[in-house]
Amino acid sequence: MAKVNAKPRIALIHATPVAIEPIKAALDAAWPEAEAMNILDDSLSPDRAVAAEIPPLLAERIVDLAHYARKSGADGILFSCSAFGSAIESAARMLDVPVLKPNEAMFEAAIEHGRNNAMIVTFAPARAGMEDEFAGQAVQLRSDAQLTSFVVEPAMAALRQGDADTHNRLVAAKARELVNFDAIVLAHFSTARAASAVRELVNIPVLSSPEAAVAKLRRLMRGT
Repeated sequence: MAKVNAKPRIALIHATPVAIEPIKAALDAAWPEAEAMNILDDSLSPDRAVAAEIPPLLAERIVDLAHYARKSGADGILFSCSAFGSAIESAARMLDVPVLKPNEAMFEAAIEHGRNNAMIVTFAPARAGMEDEFAGQAVQLRSDAQLTSFVVEPAMAALRQGDADTHNRLVAAKARELVNFDAIVLAHFSTARAASAVRELVNIPVLSSPEAAVAKLRRLMRGT
């Protein structure tokens, strides 16, 4: 596919609008020359919330979005919703450009930091899939690292009502309670907006998915 300009086009596929701002900030900070293309289907998140597993039709929609992004000239694709891991893996196998799940880079970094990691989750349906994903990556990296999850659903409810301050305060309050962990991971792209508030209260690494994902996607596309 011919490119209009030399800038890498990165397709960002979202299931909720609250994920858009954090990934934009991460791209602006670490990869300003990239051209971001946002694709939003805000029916994905509520449809996923009512199902214990990803239904086949919902998985097909994820794959379709990835194909649409590629047809639109995307040189790399990054999903920002944590609840569709297996479907994103299917899309990645089908396409000829890098396709990243939102948390794989963050989990890799957490595993490097130490054995005992805490994860703050604000969208409960994503929890089980993310724990499985972490465990799978630990096996691949031959690590015995573990992940303990803590769910703070009121934070997501506040964010969806436009109250980012309350969201950040609730996430930071939970982080302050956590002891004897090597690192804290903020589960979702939307949770990354609380990273600064959390870092003010703890003295261990705090990892966010947008920052880690942008760095990994850039490395993959540069072949380094």
